[in-house]
Amino acid sequence: MAVGLGAFGAHGLKARLSPDMLAVWHTAVQYHAWHALGLLAVGLSAETICMKAAGWLLAAGIVLFSGSLYLLALGAPKGLGMLTPLGGAAFILGWIAFAIGVICARTPA
Repeated sequence: MAVGLGAFGAHGLKARLSPDMLAVWHTAVQYHAWHALGLLAVGLSAETICMKAAGWLLAAGIVLFSGSLYLLALGAPKGLGMLTPLGGAAFILGWIAFAIGVICARTPA
């Protein structure tokens, strides 16, 4: 989805959005793509409670952070921007859960 939304922004929205809003769109796509790769890493990791939490938190971050930025770039009310930091927090917590999951998986019982 991130690749498709990036292409849409570069080609379909370039003439319709201001440079500032195109930058917002680009930020949303960039975070979406990186965290989709994070979800892939989570999916390839051991199935533990930490990894499940990491997956859910990264997915929530994509929806809240990138989703709110996509909508803001398209003209949604500015109040929707209150969701963006929640998505950022979900990203941070997701990476922390991932790191804990990796450490726990490597620690002998």
